[in-house]
Amino acid sequence: MGKVLSVSGLRKEYPKFTLDNISFEIDEGMIMGLIGRNGAGKTTTIKSILNLIHTSAGEIQYFGKSLNEHEAEIKHQIGYAGGAVDYYKKKKIKKIISVTKTFYSDWDDEAYRKYMDLFELDEDKTPSELSEGMKVKLNLTMALSHGAKLLILDEPTSGLDPVSRDELLEVFKLLAGKGVAILFSTHITSDLDKCADSITYIRKGQLQFSGTMADYIEKCKSEGIGETLEEIMLHYEKENLHEKFA
Repeated sequence: MGKVLSVSGLRKEYPKFTLDNISFEIDEGMIMGLIGRNGAGKTTTIKSILNLIHTSAGEIQYFGKSLNEHEAEIKHQIGYAGGAVDYYKKKKIKKIISVTKTFYSDWDDEAYRKYMDLFELDEDKTPSELSEGMKVKLNLTMALSHGAKLLILDEPTSGLDPVSRDELLEVFKLLAGKGVAILFSTHITSDLDKCADSITYIRKGQLQFSGTMADYIEKCKSEGIGETLEEIMLHYEKENLHEKFA
């Protein structure tokens, strides 16, 4: 399988927070979960690899090409979705889509219709009329409708009910089966149990682990840390809390 995304030595400095030496790789057809508690650096990592913020150091490559040198070309091959749609709140969805599709030469109307039907979205509504969960689905539909080879999703299951979350995870698995790679951040570790091949765990701006989920769980299990991602994260994050009050 070919490398879809390769991140090496990523660093971003803020006055009170530093994301340091983050490295990971995603192959074609791989689903990777990006985990860590609030403020750990997950969103900073996503913004950095999308070149939405300037990094202090590191190398980012998509499909073997440098992001700095081929940004426009690369961004036509990836899809991004955050937690909700926050623009054009009073415009009908079909109007928003008619503008959005002009930015992509490979926009697929058939795929757009398929995901609109799957997520039961009404294009005659406006984003302001949608629930938070339906806004997530709309954002994801946009990302899936131009043949993206990699989806980068920031908390895509946030606000979704359990049935809708399961539907979305099934979509992830179907897409991965077709060779689409997916990187998504989440606080819901049970979602990763259902679909993720690998994880990248960031703790206090540092890389705790990046690799297959099975390997990480087996390693932590053998060390008596925990047998599930939830148990493992609770172990490390509670340990940090105990350190503060020691």
